[in-house]
Amino acid sequence: QVQLVESGGGLVQAGGSLRLSCAASGRIFSIDYMGWYRQAPGKQRELVATIASGGTTNYEDSVKGRFTISRDNAKNTVYLQMNSLKAEDTAVYYCKAGVRSNPQIQYTYWGQGTQVTVSS
Repeated sequence: QVQLVESGGGLVQAGGSLRLSCAASGRIFSIDYMGWYRQAPGKQRELVATIASGGTTNYEDSVKGRFTISRDNAKNTVYLQMNSLKAEDTAVYYCKAGVRSNPQIQYTYWGQGTQVTVSS
């Protein structure tokens, strides 16, 4: 089994910054991708950013230029640096990873979520 543990959420004023971390542990052969999603009250969960094992990144349009996703492959950890935060960034942020415990099969895992609240 694989566990994803997130940290770094909290309350911040608009214009401020937060850094989220997500560490994967357990039976890990390789991690194909890691990413962040978010879900605001009354809304569907949406993609924020992803990063592949080779470093290719993808961002949701509203966070481009403000958020930066990065990854430490040696630590099986993904980070999300969030700058210039806005009230509309308020949500529960979830880590997601595509993990192989053996070379043949990839499974998707989710973290438990961490609350980010931006006050205006």
